[in-house]
Amino acid sequence: MPNLFLVMLGGAAGAGLRYGVGQAASRAFGPGFPWGTLIVNMTGSLLVGLLAAILLRDGAAADRASWLLLVVGGLGGYTTFSSFSLELLRMAEGGQVAVAFGYAAGSVIAGLALAAGGFALGRAAA
Repeated sequence: MPNLFLVMLGGAAGAGLRYGVGQAASRAFGPGFPWGTLIVNMTGSLLVGLLAAILLRDGAAADRASWLLLVVGGLGGYTTFSSFSLELLRMAEGGQVAVAFGYAAGSVIAGLALAAGGFALGRAAA
């Protein structure tokens, strides 16, 4: 099965699951806090750690098709926070704690700044 198809298949399933979790969280807890996003990000982080431990051996995917379907596609469609978390973990495990901290802080600060900038541009264009 071509790699792109595996990623797309997993991505569609992950995105659908993300939507379902968001809807269920909104019904259960109300719209006052982004519980769905928090649940998706935290469960995605747990799952990427679990799948990495199972599928990665010696720094390479033991089963590339499973990695593409479940991690790149599935968790990529479910949440990109899971990839971010795994990258931070691997940096920290590799002794790059300062780099990991800079990556985390920079990603959050830059992401927020870019979202605010995009929102301002969108408002100005409307």
